[in-house]
Amino acid sequence: MTQAPNKLFIKLLLGFWLCSSLIIALIGVLPLLQERHEVNELSPHLSRLLTKVSQKVTDNPKLLESDAFHRWAKRKHHKGRPIRFYLTDDRGNLINGRHGSRSLKRLILKAEEAEHPISYQFKDELLFGPKLFSANGRDYRLYGRLPDYRPKPWFLFFTEHKLLTLGLAILLSGLLCGLLAWHLGRPLQSLRNSANALAEGDLSARVDNKTTKRNDEIGQLASSFNSMAASIEAMVNSQQRLMSDISHELRTPLTRQQLALALLRKQGIETEETKRISYEAEQLDKLIGELLELSRVQLNAQDKKHHLQLAETLGQVLDDAEFEAQQKHKLLDIDIDEAIILPLYPRPLNRAIENLLRNAIRYAKDKVSITAIAENNRVQLIITDDGPGVPEEELEAIFKPFYRPEEARDRQSGGWGLGLAITHAAIKAHNGTIVANNRHPNGLRVKITLPIKSDS
Repeated sequence: MTQAPNKLFIKLLLGFWLCSSLIIALIGVLPLLQERHEVNELSPHLSRLLTKVSQKVTDNPKLLESDAFHRWAKRKHHKGRPIRFYLTDDRGNLINGRHGSRSLKRLILKAEEAEHPISYQFKDELLFGPKLFSANGRDYRLYGRLPDYRPKPWFLFFTEHKLLTLGLAILLSGLLCGLLAWHLGRPLQSLRNSANALAEGDLSARVDNKTTKRNDEIGQLASSFNSMAASIEAMVNSQQRLMSDISHELRTPLTRQQLALALLRKQGIETEETKRISYEAEQLDKLIGELLELSRVQLNAQDKKHHLQLAETLGQVLDDAEFEAQQKHKLLDIDIDEAIILPLYPRPLNRAIENLLRNAIRYAKDKVSITAIAENNRVQLIITDDGPGVPEEELEAIFKPFYRPEEARDRQSGGWGLGLAITHAAIKAHNGTIVANNRHPNGLRVKITLPIKSDS
Protein backbone atom coordinates (compact mmCIF):
# COMPACT_ATOMS: atom_id res chain seq x y z
CA MET A 1 0.00 0.00 0.00
CA THR A 2 1.49 3.30 -1.09
CA GLN A 3 1.57 6.12 1.44
CA ALA A 4 -0.42 9.26 0.58
CA PRO A 5 1.66 12.39 0.02
CA ASN A 6 2.09 14.68 2.97
CA LYS A 7 -0.36 17.43 2.01
CA LEU A 8 0.56 19.65 4.94
CA PHE A 9 4.22 19.49 3.92
CA ILE A 10 3.24 20.37 0.36
CA LYS A 11 1.20 23.35 1.60
CA LEU A 12 4.09 24.62 3.69
CA LEU A 13 6.60 24.09 0.89
CA LEU A 14 4.45 25.73 -1.79
CA GLY A 15 3.36 28.53 0.54
CA PHE A 16 6.83 29.65 1.59
CA TRP A 17 8.32 28.94 -1.84
CA LEU A 18 5.66 30.98 -3.64
CA CYS A 19 5.97 33.75 -1.06
CA SER A 20 9.73 34.05 -1.44
CA SER A 21 9.55 33.61 -5.23
CA LEU A 22 6.94 36.34 -5.54
CA ILE A 23 9.02 38.79 -3.53
CA ILE A 24 12.19 37.96 -5.47
CA ALA A 25 10.33 38.28 -8.78
CA LEU A 26 8.84 41.65 -7.83
CA ILE A 27 12.21 43.01 -6.74
CA GLY A 28 14.03 41.53 -9.73
CA VAL A 29 11.60 42.75 -12.37
CA LEU A 30 11.82 46.41 -11.32
CA PRO A 31 15.23 47.03 -12.97
CA LEU A 32 13.97 45.33 -16.13
CA LEU A 33 10.88 47.54 -16.20
CA GLN A 34 13.04 50.60 -15.63
CA GLU A 35 15.38 49.58 -18.44
CA ARG A 36 12.44 49.04 -20.77
CA HIS A 37 11.02 52.42 -19.87
CA GLU A 38 14.31 54.31 -20.37
CA VAL A 39 15.95 52.55 -23.32
CA ASN A 40 14.10 52.23 -26.64
CA GLU A 41 14.81 51.73 -30.28
CA LEU A 42 15.67 54.92 -32.13
CA SER A 43 12.49 56.35 -33.69
CA PRO A 44 12.47 57.06 -37.48
CA HIS A 45 12.12 60.82 -37.14
CA LEU A 46 15.08 61.04 -34.73
CA SER A 47 17.08 58.81 -37.04
CA ARG A 48 16.29 61.13 -39.96
CA LEU A 49 17.28 64.13 -37.85
CA LEU A 50 20.70 62.62 -37.06
CA THR A 51 21.19 61.68 -40.70
CA LYS A 52 20.37 65.23 -41.80
CA VAL A 53 22.85 66.78 -39.33
CA SER A 54 25.61 64.28 -40.14
CA GLN A 55 25.17 65.05 -43.83
CA LYS A 56 25.62 68.75 -43.15
CA VAL A 57 28.82 68.05 -41.22
CA THR A 58 30.07 65.84 -44.06
CA ASP A 59 29.27 68.55 -46.60
CA ASN A 60 30.93 71.24 -44.48
CA PRO A 61 34.10 69.73 -42.90
CA LYS A 62 34.93 73.05 -41.21
CA LEU A 63 32.21 72.19 -38.66
CA LEU A 64 34.46 69.42 -37.37
CA GLU A 65 36.47 72.06 -35.61
CA SER A 66 35.48 72.16 -31.94
CA ASP A 67 34.47 75.81 -31.66
CA ALA A 68 32.71 75.88 -35.01
CA PHE A 69 30.56 72.81 -34.29
CA HIS A 70 29.83 74.06 -30.77
CA ARG A 71 28.56 77.45 -32.08
CA TRP A 72 26.61 75.82 -34.90
CA ALA A 73 24.97 73.12 -32.70
CA LYS A 74 24.09 75.63 -30.00
CA ARG A 75 21.63 77.53 -32.27
CA LYS A 76 19.59 74.48 -33.39
CA HIS A 77 15.89 73.96 -32.61
CA HIS A 78 13.50 71.14 -33.33
CA LYS A 79 9.72 71.72 -33.36
CA GLY A 80 10.09 74.79 -31.19
CA ARG A 81 12.35 73.09 -28.69
CA PRO A 82 16.10 73.61 -28.38
CA ILE A 83 18.14 70.64 -29.52
CA ARG A 84 21.79 69.97 -28.82
CA PHE A 85 24.15 67.73 -30.77
CA TYR A 86 27.35 66.09 -29.61
CA LEU A 87 30.12 64.79 -31.82
CA THR A 88 32.78 62.25 -30.88
CA ASP A 89 35.73 61.09 -32.96
CA ASP A 90 36.89 57.54 -33.58
CA ARG A 91 38.74 57.59 -30.23
CA GLY A 92 35.63 58.58 -28.31
CA ASN A 93 36.79 62.11 -27.63
CA LEU A 94 34.09 64.76 -27.51
CA ILE A 95 34.60 67.33 -30.27
CA ASN A 96 32.36 70.13 -28.92
CA GLY A 97 33.44 70.22 -25.28
CA ARG A 98 35.92 68.82 -22.84
CA HIS A 99 33.64 66.71 -20.72
CA GLY A 100 30.29 65.30 -21.62
CA SER A 101 27.39 65.28 -19.22
CA ARG A 102 26.71 62.23 -17.08
CA SER A 103 23.56 61.46 -19.09
CA LEU A 104 25.56 61.54 -22.37
CA LYS A 105 28.12 59.14 -20.96
CA ARG A 106 25.34 56.77 -19.93
CA LEU A 107 23.82 56.95 -23.41
CA ILE A 108 27.20 56.14 -24.99
CA LEU A 109 27.63 53.10 -22.73
CA LYS A 110 24.07 51.86 -23.34
CA ALA A 111 24.47 52.29 -27.11
CA GLU A 112 27.72 50.32 -27.07
CA GLU A 113 25.95 47.53 -25.16
CA ALA A 114 23.04 47.55 -27.60
CA GLU A 115 25.37 47.81 -30.65
CA HIS A 116 22.81 49.94 -32.50
CA PRO A 117 21.34 53.44 -32.19
CA ILE A 118 18.95 53.93 -29.25
CA SER A 119 17.04 56.61 -27.41
CA TYR A 120 17.53 57.02 -23.67
CA GLN A 121 14.78 58.69 -21.65
CA PHE A 122 15.99 60.56 -18.59
CA LYS A 123 13.72 62.40 -16.20
CA ASP A 124 13.51 65.67 -18.17
CA GLU A 125 15.44 65.03 -21.38
CA LEU A 126 15.74 62.54 -24.21
CA LEU A 127 19.16 61.55 -25.56
CA PHE A 128 19.53 59.58 -28.76
CA GLY A 129 22.16 58.20 -31.08
CA PRO A 130 24.71 57.47 -32.31
CA LYS A 131 24.77 58.14 -36.02
CA LEU A 132 28.02 56.83 -37.52
CA PHE A 133 29.49 58.74 -40.48
CA SER A 134 32.86 59.51 -42.02
CA ALA A 135 34.42 62.86 -42.89
CA ASN A 136 37.99 63.81 -43.86
CA GLY A 137 38.96 60.16 -43.67
CA ARG A 138 37.91 59.71 -40.04
CA ASP A 139 34.89 58.10 -38.35
CA TYR A 140 32.59 60.13 -36.15
CA ARG A 141 29.55 59.50 -33.97
CA LEU A 142 26.73 61.98 -33.63
CA TYR A 143 24.38 62.18 -30.60
CA GLY A 144 21.38 64.41 -29.91
CA ARG A 145 19.59 65.74 -26.84
CA LEU A 146 16.03 67.10 -26.55
CA PRO A 147 14.19 68.49 -23.51
CA ASP A 148 11.45 65.91 -23.08
CA TYR A 149 9.80 65.38 -19.70
CA ARG A 150 8.02 62.05 -19.30
CA PRO A 151 6.80 61.03 -15.84
CA LYS A 152 7.92 57.60 -14.80
CA PRO A 153 5.36 54.88 -14.11
CA TRP A 154 4.44 54.68 -10.42
CA PHE A 155 6.14 51.33 -9.93
CA LEU A 156 9.54 52.79 -10.93
CA PHE A 157 9.33 54.96 -7.83
CA PHE A 158 10.59 51.94 -5.89
CA THR A 159 13.80 51.68 -7.91
CA GLU A 160 14.86 55.10 -6.63
CA HIS A 161 14.00 54.36 -2.99
CA LYS A 162 15.85 51.19 -2.12
CA LEU A 163 15.24 51.25 1.67
CA LEU A 164 11.52 51.85 1.21
CA THR A 165 11.36 49.04 -1.33
CA LEU A 166 13.18 46.73 1.07
CA GLY A 167 10.78 47.66 3.87
CA LEU A 168 7.73 47.05 1.69
CA ALA A 169 9.15 43.72 0.54
CA ILE A 170 9.63 42.65 4.16
CA LEU A 171 6.09 43.83 4.99
CA LEU A 172 4.58 42.03 2.01
CA SER A 173 6.43 38.81 2.79
CA GLY A 174 5.27 39.13 6.40
CA LEU A 175 1.66 39.51 5.29
CA LEU A 176 1.85 36.53 2.97
CA CYS A 177 3.54 34.37 5.60
CA GLY A 178 1.01 35.65 8.15
CA LEU A 179 -1.87 34.51 5.94
CA LEU A 180 -0.26 31.11 5.61
CA ALA A 181 0.35 30.92 9.35
CA TRP A 182 -3.29 31.91 10.01
CA HIS A 183 -4.49 29.29 7.55
CA LEU A 184 -2.51 26.63 9.44
CA GLY A 185 -2.83 28.07 12.95
CA ARG A 186 -6.61 28.65 13.10
CA PRO A 187 -7.54 24.93 12.91
CA LEU A 188 -4.76 24.08 15.35
CA GLN A 189 -6.18 26.66 17.77
CA SER A 190 -9.63 25.08 17.40
CA LEU A 191 -8.11 21.66 18.01
CA ARG A 192 -6.26 22.91 21.09
CA ASN A 193 -9.40 24.53 22.54
CA SER A 194 -11.35 21.32 22.05
CA ALA A 195 -8.56 19.28 23.65
CA ASN A 196 -8.44 21.65 26.65
CA ALA A 197 -12.22 21.50 27.04
CA LEU A 198 -12.12 17.70 26.92
CA ALA A 199 -9.31 17.65 29.48
CA GLU A 200 -11.38 19.88 31.80
CA GLY A 201 -14.27 17.42 31.70
CA ASP A 202 -16.42 18.69 28.83
CA LEU A 203 -17.00 15.37 27.12
CA SER A 204 -19.14 17.01 24.42
CA ALA A 205 -16.21 19.11 23.14
CA ARG A 206 -15.58 18.58 19.43
CA VAL A 207 -13.52 20.25 16.71
CA ASP A 208 -15.67 22.35 14.36
CA ASN A 209 -16.78 20.96 11.00
CA LYS A 210 -14.79 23.54 9.05
CA THR A 211 -11.59 22.07 10.45
CA THR A 212 -12.58 18.42 10.01
CA LYS A 213 -13.43 19.04 6.35
CA ARG A 214 -9.92 20.27 5.52
CA ASN A 215 -8.28 18.04 2.95
CA ASP A 216 -4.94 17.69 4.74
CA GLU A 217 -3.35 16.13 7.81
CA ILE A 218 -4.89 18.74 10.13
CA GLY A 219 -8.36 17.77 8.92
CA GLN A 220 -7.53 14.09 9.42
CA LEU A 221 -6.22 14.84 12.91
CA ALA A 222 -9.39 16.79 13.76
CA SER A 223 -11.58 13.90 12.56
CA SER A 224 -9.52 11.43 14.60
CA PHE A 225 -9.81 13.70 17.65
CA ASN A 226 -13.60 13.85 17.30
CA SER A 227 -13.75 10.07 17.01
CA MET A 228 -11.57 9.71 20.10
CA ALA A 229 -13.69 12.24 22.03
CA ALA A 230 -16.88 10.43 21.06
CA SER A 231 -15.40 7.12 22.24
CA ILE A 232 -14.26 8.67 25.54
CA GLU A 233 -17.68 10.23 26.11
CA ALA A 234 -19.39 6.90 25.40
CA MET A 235 -17.04 5.02 27.75
CA VAL A 236 -17.35 7.54 30.58
CA ASN A 237 -21.12 7.68 30.29
CA SER A 238 -21.23 3.90 30.19
CA GLN A 239 -19.04 3.77 33.31
CA GLN A 240 -21.24 6.30 35.11
CA ARG A 241 -24.39 4.40 34.16
CA LEU A 242 -22.75 1.18 35.31
CA MET A 243 -21.93 2.75 38.66
CA SER A 244 -25.49 4.02 38.94
CA ASP A 245 -26.93 0.62 38.01
CA ILE A 246 -24.66 -1.20 40.46
CA SER A 247 -25.63 1.22 43.21
CA HIS A 248 -29.28 0.60 42.49
CA GLU A 249 -28.76 -3.16 42.50
CA LEU A 250 -26.88 -3.02 45.82
CA ARG A 251 -29.89 -1.39 47.40
CA THR A 252 -31.92 -4.63 47.09
CA PRO A 253 -29.72 -7.00 49.17
CA LEU A 254 -28.98 -4.15 51.57
CA THR A 255 -32.68 -3.60 52.15
CA ARG A 256 -33.13 -7.35 52.78
CA GLN A 257 -30.26 -7.27 55.26
CA GLN A 258 -31.77 -4.32 57.12
CA LEU A 259 -35.17 -6.12 57.14
CA ALA A 260 -33.55 -9.26 58.61
CA LEU A 261 -31.89 -7.16 61.34
CA ALA A 262 -35.24 -5.56 62.15
CA LEU A 263 -36.83 -9.02 62.52
CA LEU A 264 -34.03 -10.10 64.85
CA ARG A 265 -34.66 -7.03 67.05
CA LYS A 266 -38.36 -7.88 67.21
CA GLN A 267 -37.42 -11.35 68.42
CA GLY A 268 -35.32 -9.77 71.16
CA ILE A 269 -32.02 -10.76 69.62
CA GLU A 270 -29.64 -7.81 70.11
CA THR A 271 -25.93 -8.50 70.35
CA GLU A 272 -22.75 -6.54 69.70
CA GLU A 273 -22.45 -8.36 66.40
CA THR A 274 -25.94 -7.33 65.22
CA LYS A 275 -25.27 -3.74 66.31
CA ARG A 276 -22.07 -3.76 64.27
CA ILE A 277 -23.85 -5.24 61.26
CA SER A 278 -26.56 -2.60 61.55
CA TYR A 279 -24.02 0.20 61.76
CA GLU A 280 -22.11 -1.04 58.71
CA ALA A 281 -25.38 -1.46 56.81
CA GLU A 282 -26.26 2.16 57.54
CA GLN A 283 -22.84 3.29 56.36
CA LEU A 284 -23.19 1.20 53.23
CA ASP A 285 -26.63 2.67 52.60
CA LYS A 286 -25.19 6.20 52.90
CA LEU A 287 -22.32 5.30 50.56
CA ILE A 288 -24.73 3.93 47.96
CA GLY A 289 -26.81 7.08 48.31
CA GLU A 290 -23.72 9.22 47.69
CA LEU A 291 -22.78 7.15 44.65
CA LEU A 292 -26.28 7.49 43.24
CA GLU A 293 -26.22 11.25 43.81
CA LEU A 294 -22.84 11.55 42.08
CA SER A 295 -24.15 9.53 39.13
CA ARG A 296 -27.26 11.70 38.81
CA VAL A 297 -25.23 14.90 38.77
CA GLN A 298 -22.60 13.60 36.37
CA LEU A 299 -25.20 12.28 33.95
CA ASN A 300 -27.03 15.62 34.22
CA ALA A 301 -30.41 13.92 34.39
CA GLN A 302 -32.27 17.23 34.75
CA ASP A 303 -34.20 18.33 31.68
CA LYS A 304 -33.50 22.05 31.81
CA LYS A 305 -32.41 24.81 34.16
CA HIS A 306 -34.81 27.14 35.93
CA HIS A 307 -34.28 30.88 36.40
CA LEU A 308 -34.51 31.27 40.17
CA GLN A 309 -33.41 33.60 42.93
CA LEU A 310 -30.16 32.33 44.38
CA ALA A 311 -31.01 33.35 47.96
CA GLU A 312 -34.44 31.70 47.80
CA THR A 313 -33.06 28.52 46.22
CA LEU A 314 -30.43 28.15 48.95
CA GLY A 315 -32.80 29.24 51.73
CA GLN A 316 -33.31 25.84 53.38
CA VAL A 317 -29.65 24.88 53.07
CA LEU A 318 -28.57 28.16 54.67
CA ASP A 319 -31.09 27.76 57.52
CA ASP A 320 -29.86 24.23 58.24
CA ALA A 321 -26.22 25.35 58.10
CA GLU A 322 -26.91 28.26 60.44
CA PHE A 323 -28.58 25.93 62.92
CA GLU A 324 -25.66 23.46 62.75
CA ALA A 325 -23.16 26.30 63.28
CA GLN A 326 -25.04 27.51 66.36
CA GLN A 327 -25.01 24.00 67.80
CA LYS A 328 -21.25 23.94 67.44
CA HIS A 329 -20.89 27.48 68.85
CA LYS A 330 -19.65 28.92 65.57
CA LEU A 331 -20.77 31.95 63.57
CA LEU A 332 -22.14 31.68 60.02
CA ASP A 333 -22.10 35.00 58.15
CA ILE A 334 -24.44 35.08 55.10
CA ASP A 335 -24.26 37.86 52.47
CA ILE A 336 -26.32 36.98 49.38
CA ASP A 337 -28.15 39.63 47.38
CA GLU A 338 -31.79 38.61 46.90
CA ALA A 339 -31.79 40.30 43.47
CA ILE A 340 -29.43 37.70 41.99
CA ILE A 341 -31.33 35.49 39.53
CA LEU A 342 -29.65 32.88 37.33
CA PRO A 343 -30.38 29.54 35.60
CA LEU A 344 -30.03 26.71 38.12
CA TYR A 345 -30.48 23.05 38.78
CA PRO A 346 -31.87 23.56 42.31
CA ARG A 347 -31.25 20.11 43.80
CA PRO A 348 -27.60 19.64 42.66
CA LEU A 349 -26.69 23.23 43.61
CA ASN A 350 -28.27 22.84 47.07
CA ARG A 351 -26.32 19.64 47.58
CA ALA A 352 -23.09 21.30 46.43
CA ILE A 353 -23.44 24.30 48.80
CA GLU A 354 -24.56 22.05 51.64
CA ASN A 355 -21.42 19.90 51.31
CA LEU A 356 -19.17 22.97 51.30
CA LEU A 357 -20.88 24.61 54.28
CA ARG A 358 -20.86 21.42 56.36
CA ASN A 359 -17.16 20.94 55.68
CA ALA A 360 -16.44 24.58 56.52
CA ILE A 361 -18.45 24.39 59.77
CA ARG A 362 -16.77 21.11 60.72
CA TYR A 363 -13.22 22.45 60.36
CA ALA A 364 -13.73 26.14 61.22
CA LYS A 365 -12.39 27.48 64.47
CA ASP A 366 -14.92 30.27 65.06
CA LYS A 367 -16.40 31.67 61.85
CA VAL A 368 -17.70 30.67 58.42
CA SER A 369 -18.92 33.07 55.73
CA ILE A 370 -20.76 32.70 52.42
CA THR A 371 -20.91 35.64 50.00
CA ALA A 372 -22.48 36.00 46.54
CA ILE A 373 -21.38 38.73 44.11
CA ALA A 374 -22.83 39.33 40.63
CA GLU A 375 -20.49 40.92 38.06
CA ASN A 376 -19.76 40.64 34.33
CA ASN A 377 -22.56 38.15 33.65
CA ARG A 378 -21.16 35.89 36.37
CA VAL A 379 -22.04 35.10 39.96
CA GLN A 380 -19.24 34.39 42.38
CA LEU A 381 -20.09 32.35 45.45
CA ILE A 382 -17.30 32.47 48.04
CA ILE A 383 -17.24 30.27 51.13
CA THR A 384 -14.48 30.86 53.70
CA ASP A 385 -13.58 29.50 57.11
CA ASP A 386 -10.84 30.07 59.67
CA GLY A 387 -9.88 26.41 60.03
CA PRO A 388 -6.53 24.70 59.40
CA GLY A 389 -6.91 24.70 55.60
CA VAL A 390 -5.70 21.99 53.22
CA PRO A 391 -2.11 21.17 52.21
CA GLU A 392 -1.25 23.04 49.02
CA GLU A 393 -0.48 19.87 47.09
CA GLU A 394 -3.97 18.52 47.82
CA LEU A 395 -6.06 21.58 46.87
CA GLU A 396 -6.92 20.25 43.41
CA ALA A 397 -7.26 16.61 44.44
CA ILE A 398 -9.96 17.22 47.09
CA PHE A 399 -12.62 17.42 44.35
CA LYS A 400 -11.82 13.95 43.00
CA PRO A 401 -14.07 10.99 43.94
CA PHE A 402 -12.96 8.93 46.97
CA TYR A 403 -10.12 11.33 47.79
CA ARG A 404 -9.68 12.39 51.41
CA PRO A 405 -6.89 14.48 52.93
CA GLU A 406 -4.57 12.64 55.29
CA GLU A 407 -6.03 14.29 58.37
CA ALA A 408 -9.55 13.19 57.38
CA ARG A 409 -9.00 9.46 56.99
CA ASP A 410 -11.14 8.43 59.91
CA ARG A 411 -14.71 7.46 59.05
CA GLN A 412 -16.38 9.95 61.41
CA SER A 413 -14.84 13.08 59.96
CA GLY A 414 -13.72 12.12 56.50
CA GLY A 415 -16.63 10.18 54.98
CA TRP A 416 -15.84 8.47 51.68
CA GLY A 417 -14.48 11.43 49.76
CA LEU A 418 -17.61 11.80 47.64
CA GLY A 419 -19.07 15.03 49.04
CA LEU A 420 -16.71 17.43 47.26
CA ALA A 421 -16.78 15.24 44.13
CA ILE A 422 -20.58 15.70 44.04
CA THR A 423 -20.04 19.44 44.56
CA HIS A 424 -17.57 19.61 41.68
CA ALA A 425 -19.89 17.64 39.37
CA ALA A 426 -22.83 19.90 40.26
CA ILE A 427 -20.88 23.06 39.48
CA LYS A 428 -19.65 21.59 36.19
CA ALA A 429 -23.27 20.77 35.30
CA HIS A 430 -23.95 24.52 35.60
CA ASN A 431 -20.99 25.25 33.28
CA GLY A 432 -19.28 26.87 36.24
CA THR A 433 -15.92 26.54 37.94
CA ILE A 434 -14.85 25.81 41.50
CA VAL A 435 -11.42 26.58 42.98
CA ALA A 436 -10.07 26.13 46.51
CA ASN A 437 -7.11 27.95 48.04
CA ASN A 438 -5.73 28.54 51.51
CA ARG A 439 -6.19 31.85 53.28
CA HIS A 440 -3.54 33.74 55.17
CA PRO A 441 -2.76 33.12 58.00
CA ASN A 442 -5.18 30.18 58.16
CA GLY A 443 -8.44 28.93 56.74
CA LEU A 444 -9.81 27.73 53.42
CA ARG A 445 -11.48 29.75 50.66
CA VAL A 446 -13.67 28.06 48.03
CA LYS A 447 -14.70 30.20 45.04
CA ILE A 448 -17.56 29.11 42.77
CA THR A 449 -18.26 30.95 39.51
CA LEU A 450 -21.62 30.45 37.78
CA PRO A 451 -22.88 31.99 34.51
CA ILE A 452 -25.91 34.28 34.76
CA LYS A 453 -27.01 33.67 31.17
CA SER A 454 -28.33 30.26 30.30
CA ASP A 455 -26.33 28.19 27.81
CA SER A 456 -29.35 26.24 26.63
